[in-house]
Amino acid sequence: MILYGLKTCDTCRKALKSLPGATFIDVRADGVPGDVLAAAQDRFGAALLNTRSTTWRGLSPAEQERAPLDLLADHPTLMKRPLIVDGDTMYLGWGKDVQQELGV
Repeated sequence: MILYGLKTCDTCRKALKSLPGATFIDVRADGVPGDVLAAAQDRFGAALLNTRSTTWRGLSPAEQERAPLDLLADHPTLMKRPLIVDGDTMYLGWGKDVQQELGV
């Protein structure tokens, strides 16, 4: 199981603590592989972008119109976190629904 997030994100830290066997990858330092981003975009669509973040608000309107995968490649902190990859299954966020599905 791989957890993509930010080491400074409280939600990501809570998820990692609840999933002790997960490998953590900091998206700011290491990025997210293109194939993982593409699969997440196919699975979650517009929900993959965190349009409430300060990074999003700092983008110009022209930048905000760019393709989501291009934006995420240039600004990985725009991704909603955490993105949890468990084999062929992906989870986005750390809501009660995700916690229940993961049995934590």
